[in-house]
Formats: sequence, C-alpha cells, structure tokens
Amino acid sequence: MYSLNVPVPPAVERLAADLHPQLLAFDRVRERHTLVCKRFEANEGEYDRLRERLRVALSPAPSFGARVTGIDAFETPTHGPGPVVYLVVESPGLHDLHRRLVGAFGAVDDDLEGAGYVPHVTLARGGADAATVDRLRTLDIDPVTWTVSELHLWSRARREALWRVSLPRP
Repeated sequence: MYSLNVPVPPAVERLAADLHPQLLAFDRVRERHTLVCKRFEANEGEYDRLRERLRVALSPAPSFGARVTGIDAFETPTHGPGPVVYLVVESPGLHDLHRRLVGAFGAVDDDLEGAGYVPHVTLARGGADAATVDRLRTLDIDPVTWTVSELHLWSRARREALWRVSLPRP
C-alpha cells in the first residue's frame, strides 16, 4: 500500500506539538503528521509502474495553497477506533489534485476518497470522550498557510518516502 502525501510545514508540526498535552486522553497520539492526497493499492513489486503512472498523472500539476484552519473530529471513522481528532485543511488545489488522481487511478475506498474526501492532519484517535472532543473543537488556533510545492510517495511497508516530486509554481 502506498499513499501520495503532502509534507506539512514546520509550523503545522509546532501546532501539533503545542496541542499534545491536550490529546493525552486519546489511546494513540500521532507523532508523525501527514496530509494524504491519495492512497494506492499496489504491492512493493509494482512500485516502478506506480511511480511512472504518477509521473504522467501529475504532469503538469502546479503548486497550490493549503491552510490549517481549526480542529475537528470524525466521531466514527471509516477504519479503526474513534474518535479521530484532526487539523482541518482547506485547499481547493488539493481537492482538484485528489479528484484528478481518483479519476486516473480509481478510489481505494469510496468512503475515504469519494465525495467525502476530507483533507486533514490526524492528531489522535481512540478512547477520548465526547466532552474532550468538543473542547478540542472549540480551541482557537492560529491558522497556518503554506504553498504545497512537493509531494511524497509513502510506502506503508517500508515506512518511508520512496519518491519526491516537485510541483512548479503556476
């Protein structure tokens, strides 16, 4: 399994670190923060073919803006334990790229990648009660805005980015 991820800037990492003490009621707190653009069902032997198909599908794909604007939650996530608390990411460019890639590769999971695709950076999941989730949702955070100029192809099996692609300025 692979995913094409948007690397998050240091300001988003700092925001997540600042929120860490308020996430201790959850079963799992994320230490590595990512923003998934698209998932791919491919085994390790299909890596070269996947990368070449991605190279074609991403050409041309310009850089685009993204912005973290708040905190929200999936009460009952599609997979795994809930709730899942996350940073909300607003990005029309990311939505456009996601739709383009779903058109080229299909959806791995219609609930995650269909019309319900929600760009987000997961902070924590499982075990917290509704009051904790509601308190986090009401936190006032300073928005973080950045330009997405690079994407990473992440290998779940190897737990590392195997390929990086630069997105040119429009």
